[in-house]
Amino acid sequence: MSDGFDRAPGAGRGRSRGLGRGGGGPEGGGFPNGAGPAERPRHQPPPQPKAPGFLQPPPLRQPRTAPPGAQCEAPAGPQRPPRPGALPEQTRPLRAPPISQDTVPQQNSESAMAKPQVVVAPVLMSKLSVNAPEFYPSGYSSNYTESYEDGCEDYPTLSEYVQDFLNHLTEQPGSFETEIEQFAETLNGWVTTDDALQELVELIYQQATSIPNFSYMGARLCNYLSHHLTISPQSGNFRQLLLKRCRTEYEVKDQAAKGDDVTRKRFHAFVLFLGELYLNLEIKGTNGQVTRADILQVGLRELLNALFSNPVDDNLICAVKLLKLTGSVLEDAWKEKGKTDMEEIIQRIENVVLDASCSRDVKQMLLKLVELRSSNWGRVHATSTYREATPENDPNYFMNEPTFYTSDGVPFTAADPDYQEKYQELLEREDFFPDYEENGTDLSGAGDPYLDDIDDEMDPEIEEAYEKFCLESERKRKQ
Repeated sequence: MSDGFDRAPGAGRGRSRGLGRGGGGPEGGGFPNGAGPAERPRHQPPPQPKAPGFLQPPPLRQPRTAPPGAQCEAPAGPQRPPRPGALPEQTRPLRAPPISQDTVPQQNSESAMAKPQVVVAPVLMSKLSVNAPEFYPSGYSSNYTESYEDGCEDYPTLSEYVQDFLNHLTEQPGSFETEIEQFAETLNGWVTTDDALQELVELIYQQATSIPNFSYMGARLCNYLSHHLTISPQSGNFRQLLLKRCRTEYEVKDQAAKGDDVTRKRFHAFVLFLGELYLNLEIKGTNGQVTRADILQVGLRELLNALFSNPVDDNLICAVKLLKLTGSVLEDAWKEKGKTDMEEIIQRIENVVLDASCSRDVKQMLLKLVELRSSNWGRVHATSTYREATPENDPNYFMNEPTFYTSDGVPFTAADPDYQEKYQELLEREDFFPDYEENGTDLSGAGDPYLDDIDDEMDPEIEEAYEKFCLESERKRKQ
């Protein structure tokens, strides 16, 4: 029995028990140089002739490709005895040195294919540092930030100073509130002539119409300067010169709406900037009342006519943007004057949707705009407080009211006109909390000593806590 367990796996198959211990070369189970499963110092018996009638199993086929990272040549050095069940050198697949014990590919005498080697990704070292220089986005100009404390002393001309400030507001609009006051004070010391004021107006206008995201900020800037610039030459103050500049573009509105793509794009920027001016430019009356510029209201109405008169896609998109921006304010102003301009505009939009050859997406935008106007431009008026809410002024007054059912199974709520009559009938039928029978069972629990001992009166401690709760709830409701 010991001889049968000493043989290597796969060695001496198909032979007698005495022939399974070694045998060199092809005759001895496939071990090279006549070596057995393990080299022993004792003398090995000579190979025995192959028993007749038994065929030797064919040698294992060498794999076509080696595993990834396999070496082509074995390292030089003294050869150690082969492991039990190892393949001959000429048929053993080459493999890379193992990285760790867990990733060593195991060889099997029944298969020559090795398991794929696990590749460990190298650890990447970060190059970030707290001492890295401050990052600025591309195109950022720090000249204004660095020289801001010195006012305009580092700027040779007014245009450079103003343009740098406008770029600064474009990149950092949140700095408007903290820096606009010092900017206005600097301009009061620099803008002292008509030409300088004209140059200031032109710079702001160009920035507001050439950069779409600056139209709102430009309108706010114009409103602030119109109230804080002290210069008022004979040609007009800042607001008057600004409106004259806008009128120059307004007078060519019909030609611009029919122009090429570049002309129409510049015209659309002007239209949206004028809409922002209408919302942000405040005019103080003699009695201190703040109003909007009526001249801009009239101008926006005519600009909408010009856009709808040439119903190409980009003109209609511009009209939709303008109405989303100013529609609610314009309609309120027209209603105060008894005008029906908004109804005429909506009717014109519906005609464009039916007749114009604009794209499907633009028609959908127009229909959404009509829907927005029908919902009062998305405005939701704040509802009255709870103590002032009534069914007449609060549409949600009965929202959380329970639903009751009559004897016929008809549902009714507190919003029904005959609610009181139905509810009184319900109370009379059930006697508020009746002891009625259901399926022949008396729900009052008659004869139950536990139910008979129930007292309707509250415990004094519970009653005190309940009164305190009611007072606290009333106090919070009145706040």
